[in-house]
Amino acid sequence: MKRPLLLLPLVLLALAGCGSSDAAPEVDESDKPGTALACLDEQGIAAGLEGKDQNEVALDAGPRIKFYLTPAEAEAAQFQGHGEGAEQIGSALLFIDPEIDDRTEELLKDVEGCLQDL
Repeated sequence: MKRPLLLLPLVLLALAGCGSSDAAPEVDESDKPGTALACLDEQGIAAGLEGKDQNEVALDAGPRIKFYLTPAEAEAAQFQGHGEGAEQIGSALLFIDPEIDDRTEELLKDVEGCLQDL
């Protein structure tokens, strides 16, 4: 009879570890605007989600990023005149003010890095 009682603490200890909330949250890599926003936040770049479908990221510094489902759809948007002056990076179009200063140019390097990692 003593054996089951000796195993009980081990079983309880094993079960307690299964529900640990210390695990890092899962990142939904299909949520490209959310993933880009998290990357920008890690870089210390202030930005927020916009657009009726939350498929745009607007940076406080001025640039704006619009996400499409595929790179081909982003390219088509440019050809249709919806991405004039934008830089295509994968399935995103990065809109910037044509008159940028040195500080904005450094910021854009970090933004482009985040977009290339998607």
